[in-house]
Amino acid sequence: MARYCHECGSSLHTSSAPVVGDTPKVQKKAPRKVSPYSRRYGVEYKRLKAKHPRMKFGALSKKAHAATRKAMR
Repeated sequence: MARYCHECGSSLHTSSAPVVGDTPKVQKKAPRKVSPYSRRYGVEYKRLKAKHPRMKFGALSKKAHAATRKAMR
């Protein structure tokens, strides 16, 4: 669809800002509850990070997930 009139060059559309009265009411989503596994993973990750501050994230998270799985049995 054309944006401007082919004869006079004036704009065919109004501004792209929505009209205040036309917007529907949107409910805000409630934050999700943190799972027990996620909580335990955070504890394990922090413990390992304190012990090994220079270790890369990938190696730390692998160890933290292993420790979490072991603790959650």
